[in-house]
Amino acid sequence: MDIAIISEHASPISSLGGKDAGGQNVYVAQLASHLCRLGHTIEVFTRRDDPDIPIVQDVAEGFRLINVPAGPAFPIPKEKLLPYMKEFTQFTLQYFKGRSKPFDIIHSNFWMSGLVATDIKRALKIPFMITFHALGRVRRIHQGKTDGFPDERFQIEERIVKEADGIIAECPQDYHDLLTHYRASRSVIHIVPCGFDAEEMHPIPKKYARKLLGLNADEEIILHLGRMVPRKGADNVIKGFAQYVKHAKKPGRLLIVGGETETPDPVLTPEIGRLMKVATDEGVEKIVTFTGSKGRSMLKTYYSAADVFVTTPWYEPFGITPIESMACGTPVIGSSVGGIKFTVKHGETGLLVPPNDPIELKQALLKIMSDEELRVKFGENSIHRANQLFTWELMARQIETILHSHLYPVQNRIHLPELVENNFFIKLKNEEVLDGNRQSNV
Repeated sequence: MDIAIISEHASPISSLGGKDAGGQNVYVAQLASHLCRLGHTIEVFTRRDDPDIPIVQDVAEGFRLINVPAGPAFPIPKEKLLPYMKEFTQFTLQYFKGRSKPFDIIHSNFWMSGLVATDIKRALKIPFMITFHALGRVRRIHQGKTDGFPDERFQIEERIVKEADGIIAECPQDYHDLLTHYRASRSVIHIVPCGFDAEEMHPIPKKYARKLLGLNADEEIILHLGRMVPRKGADNVIKGFAQYVKHAKKPGRLLIVGGETETPDPVLTPEIGRLMKVATDEGVEKIVTFTGSKGRSMLKTYYSAADVFVTTPWYEPFGITPIESMACGTPVIGSSVGGIKFTVKHGETGLLVPPNDPIELKQALLKIMSDEELRVKFGENSIHRANQLFTWELMARQIETILHSHLYPVQNRIHLPELVENNFFIKLKNEEVLDGNRQSNV
């Protein structure tokens, strides 16, 4: 297949850890790469935010990146990009028309890319799928007035839901939210979780990892890694860590990885400045280390060096970092929201706690850090669960099947579980991850 992937604000080659560079960038990069390995031709369309980069870049054989000129060629917060989507659509539509061979199908990522895809479908009759990555109404519930996206997002998402040929939900909560808040048709929704790359994320010996990072071999290391935005709940991690230190009375360190720059800069990343103040207020500023952003090649070292990975966002549409930690054999303490309550198996690969609750986080840290045998067990279970259920290869094969089924709807469109023998749902058949109503979809 010739597949167009649209990801208006999240380039597959961007560095990670900044405000608008996170899981979606990884998702698009891995999906494109793995679909290429399966023999498909991929072109990814993203907004050009640097005047020095060319419009067309060859990333790998069969994988081309199109940097779409839409608006000024510098970074713009994704909350402010909607006015440039008409220009984005016009350029992309002309590019499509100029191709010697039409694209077979479009896979769009995020609601603004979905808007582009709906207009292209109307003009050229090319079917499209969408992975929303986050839903506007759900975001507004959790973020309220701090949500910077315009209200037009809700109506645009409703239009996309009605016109999309297929919708990829990343977890059962995502599926449920599409039904509840957007009245999506069950027949077009497929649950396909995100994953990790085993070549990129795998365990390395803890002592060696700590030596590489210059960390004390005997110190307790707690890790938080992700985009530096308030909803990720890093302030709650600091407060819970401070409570833990008071009770444990052991040497410990909290590493916070992420930011707009390779060295922590509270000016360029205001969230780091806010979190530094939280650490000072909690009296743990000397044992909280901000590292700045780190390249993908370094992340397995940080995951492997840690005794436990902690992520407690207010809400999380999916969350790739818990899977990456699990793949590296490091147990996870995560908030019981969105995709995290689905990927982290409570009591088997880690512990789930309420968001915004440092006392409960303290209790979870005390439990997991005081029992080395439990940590080892959680680590072993984590590696097994991640490799069995959450790999990018499995995700790409499932999406390949979905895309193919929409192009060639044999027998009124065969559903994914009937086509993929080693299917995600078959592997989860003994787990209570879907209620009765959601199970009816699969």
